[in-house]
Amino acid sequence: MAKTQRKTIDKVFVLLGILSTVMLLVIGSVAWWGYSFATNSVRDELSSQKIYFPPKGSPSLDPSEFPDLQKYAGQLVDNGPKAKAYANGFIGRHVQKVADGKTYAEVSTLALKDPSNQKLQQQKQTLFQGETLRGLLLSSYVYWTFGMMAQYLAVASLAAAAIMAVLVYLGLVHMARLK
Repeated sequence: MAKTQRKTIDKVFVLLGILSTVMLLVIGSVAWWGYSFATNSVRDELSSQKIYFPPKGSPSLDPSEFPDLQKYAGQLVDNGPKAKAYANGFIGRHVQKVADGKTYAEVSTLALKDPSNQKLQQQKQTLFQGETLRGLLLSSYVYWTFGMMAQYLAVASLAAAAIMAVLVYLGLVHMARLK
């Protein structure tokens, strides 16, 4: 009687292990696809924009003002971390200088009150363009980050599937010995 119960329990656990392995393989595969899709899409879109960090030694990439961007000097913005660095470190610093740190919304409000003020109108236009590009680059960084999280999920799921497959195999070996 105990041997029969043990066989039944082994069968249940082996079946659960097989189901778990299959589910983990599906999750891992879909997550890997998500990682590939997100990072390739971001890379392709950013590369097509042909945004480059200024070259090393360029006055527009002064090491005293941009110490954190020196490692990217002359490089194409083609991934999430570079997009974030360019958005915050390069565009962000330039945008802060346009109107003494005022945002597009603040300058736009002032420009609406004084439409004849050319300086405010120019600042409004510059801030709009800078903040828009900055936001688009930061969105690329977000998608890249989601892609990287999908990669970590894929690796963990596939590793867990491998472990479950070994456990299923060991369960089948154990079941064979009980016969």
